[in-house]
Amino acid sequence: MNAIKWLIANSVALIVIYAICVSVVPDMLDREHNVTITPPPYKVSKQAQDLYNSLDFIADLHCDALLWSRDLTKRNELGHVDFPRMQEANMALQAFTIVTKSPSGQNFSKNSGDGFDNITMLNFFQARPISNWFSLYERAVYQSRKLHGFAKDYNDDFVAVASKGDFKTLLNRRKTNKKVVGGFLGIEGAHCLEGEINNLDKLYDEGVRMLGPTHFFDNELGGSAHGISKEGLTDFGSQVIDRMNQLGIIIDLAHTSPQMIDDILAQTQSPVIVSHTGVKGTNDSPRNLSDEHVLKIAATGGLIGVAYFKGAVKAPLTKGIVDAMKYIKSIAGVQCIALGSDYDGSMTAPFDVTGLPVLVEEMIHQGFTKNEIEAIMGGNVKKFMLANLR
Repeated sequence: MNAIKWLIANSVALIVIYAICVSVVPDMLDREHNVTITPPPYKVSKQAQDLYNSLDFIADLHCDALLWSRDLTKRNELGHVDFPRMQEANMALQAFTIVTKSPSGQNFSKNSGDGFDNITMLNFFQARPISNWFSLYERAVYQSRKLHGFAKDYNDDFVAVASKGDFKTLLNRRKTNKKVVGGFLGIEGAHCLEGEINNLDKLYDEGVRMLGPTHFFDNELGGSAHGISKEGLTDFGSQVIDRMNQLGIIIDLAHTSPQMIDDILAQTQSPVIVSHTGVKGTNDSPRNLSDEHVLKIAATGGLIGVAYFKGAVKAPLTKGIVDAMKYIKSIAGVQCIALGSDYDGSMTAPFDVTGLPVLVEEMIHQGFTKNEIEAIMGGNVKKFMLANLR
């Protein structure tokens, strides 16, 4: 009897401790990992604010907000993006990207996928379904459905974009109501396919429309820019690329090895995106694109989303972002440049989404014209989506 009482008492104690951790740890980790150097509100010149207010379509290609426990339908003090802040920023479209695995101690140079996984711990403390603790695929499904749930809860003010028809609906509704915002689903790293190409079709059915073959480590598709092998596409990777082309899933080359970029560009029949990156021309990092790859990606009709964090660009970050844009413009033109913040991706940003006028002010300072700013801030993404969504 004493043994049973001991077991019950200890079980109750563990449940209480877990409940406390669930209520405290997720916000603590979110606050620690998603930092804003300068919090809102933001002040810029009248010229910059007027130009910003005139922008018809603002879009960003990378945000990991679905990884965290925040309710995106409510304005949060944590992190960088939620629906109310998108509305305040007049943000028309945000790519919500799904992270399913992140090795402890990850860096830009060399990582193994065999080590401790930070996302497993995060899912445990977030009290997400037990299936998420053990399956990368289930994590991708869960986050996909999470966005659709937020969209439903936001009534008619959020459009989940999974087709050209959805995108046109977003554009048409914004003509009369700028409070309507939209988002589409992407994934960082095809390790969530768990080696099964059928899972690609299933994730397509969940609404995923963009996929990066690798993240911070090598996987079944090939080598990461930050992995060990630095190899190109495997046979399985080649099959996945073909199937992505068939389904109309956008290929995201962020984090892929240089050899893999070459292999994919030689194979794909569709334009590609690099959702969040820098360029070696302003910051020579394994994280960033060479001039050769910038030119090749632009030649496909693709987009290069310039990221906001140190490592992709140099500090001071706002200047570094625009420096990278100016460099890309100098070698490949403006038509391939987009925003690729990496908001809420365990990164330190110079401003949250409501601070985008600060970026416009720096673009004016560095000599970008109004038409060029309109293209970079979202016009290029608008053209790409109309041309490539099905």
